[in-house]
Amino acid sequence: MNPSDPVLGVRLLATAQALPARRVPTAEVARLCGVPEAIALKRSGVHERRWLSGEETALTLGTQAAREALDRAGLDMGDVDVLLNASGSQLQPIPDGAALYARELGLHGAATYSLHGTCLSFLLALQHAALLIHTGRARHVLIISSEGGSVGLNPAQPESTLLIGDGAAAVVLGPPTRPGQGLHATRIETHPAGADHTRISGGGTLRHPNHPGAAPTDFTFDMQGLQVLKLASRVVPPFLERLRPGLSHGLPGVTRVIPHQASQAGLDLLRRYGWPEDRVEVTLRTLGNVIAASLPLTLHQAVEAGRLKEGDTALLVGTGAGLIAGGVIWEL
Repeated sequence: MNPSDPVLGVRLLATAQALPARRVPTAEVARLCGVPEAIALKRSGVHERRWLSGEETALTLGTQAAREALDRAGLDMGDVDVLLNASGSQLQPIPDGAALYARELGLHGAATYSLHGTCLSFLLALQHAALLIHTGRARHVLIISSEGGSVGLNPAQPESTLLIGDGAAAVVLGPPTRPGQGLHATRIETHPAGADHTRISGGGTLRHPNHPGAAPTDFTFDMQGLQVLKLASRVVPPFLERLRPGLSHGLPGVTRVIPHQASQAGLDLLRRYGWPEDRVEVTLRTLGNVIAASLPLTLHQAVEAGRLKEGDTALLVGTGAGLIAGGVIWEL
């Protein structure tokens, strides 16, 4: 969207979360990775995270969050026109994960599909949902972001293993009830110089299970955190100015920042933009980096705590593998 583009009318009806029962302190993960606890805490900024255990899966968590969000919105399953799966870690290649959620929820006949932009999948889904609602193609859209990244961690890669947590969030959206309520600006940019900085190379057609060079580690997270940080520090400030002039050195017209919880170093970068810490929502310490679910989980926390309410303006922003930079300015 350009500054002259119209507001995409959309209203936040409800949010909900579902977290695994198992709390995993950083001391436990540090031992697993062979890293001193003090260094692990400083490097990651994560004090504890949730990991799947027992019968829990990303599917069960996403389904639970979706049901609760619909209850909070006062809607029945039959009120859902579109279900969007906005998750970075996929349940399986085929069928699309949205169909699996529809089956679990008993959602029949609605449009269901995924929007995949790694850690920024929720932003893509939010923008897409707003377009559908604004143009009258849908009245109620349910977005599910659910992650089970802990099953694909490699302790020999402490950068990702110390960061990743599991969890799910669901968001229900509907038509606006007043002028100006909705997305005032959206922007997504891809900087492919970072395409190899964060990846899981196995599982697709390029490195399939029958590939002669395939190895178990191809199916685990591989991240070069320092390279990601260096690239992000270069591309994000001009990106912010293209999203809204002034954002690279302040928060013009923004009530609260909902950032992707990439890492402590990533959150520290926000100080360079002149964003006061008391206006930035943080879940990294207790949830870790929950991939695409980080943004809606952090949004849910801000709404639940009353730090973000109807009439406020939120900046949802972050980076994802690719390297993708994305941001949305939303008047709730």
